[in-house]
Amino acid sequence: MRRHPRRPRPAHPRPRPRPSPKAKSQAKTAAAEKAIRTLVKRGEPITFQAVQREAAVSHAFLYNHPDLRGRIERLRAQARPVPAPAPAADAQSTLVLALTSQITRLKKRHREEVQALRDALEQAHGESLDLRRELARRGGTATALQ
Repeated sequence: MRRHPRRPRPAHPRPRPRPSPKAKSQAKTAAAEKAIRTLVKRGEPITFQAVQREAAVSHAFLYNHPDLRGRIERLRAQARPVPAPAPAADAQSTLVLALTSQITRLKKRHREEVQALRDALEQAHGESLDLRRELARRGGTATALQ
């Protein structure tokens, strides 16, 4: 009886077929929409960075999809109404209310400034990504700019 030599087994099993780019895009879009709904339910601010973290998608993906981008920008622009404080009975309560109001205004201004800086940073990251992609397309390396 003659035995055939055994074929060596491949180190890895056969690769699975890759999902189509359209299917990947649809899955990412669904993940981003779910992330937006989750953030709204939690009452968290809707920003590109928050959606990106929650959905595990890139900033570029969110910016390059006009429907997602518009929705995030609209939700981000919506201001939450601040409840009016109750009238004070004595001078000490008036002072506490005045200081509380001042702190509230400062916190709001601080949040707006932080958001403006985050927006600028997101924009800069997007531009940097675009420039790196253009450089790679032209065959250069990112270290050439450093």
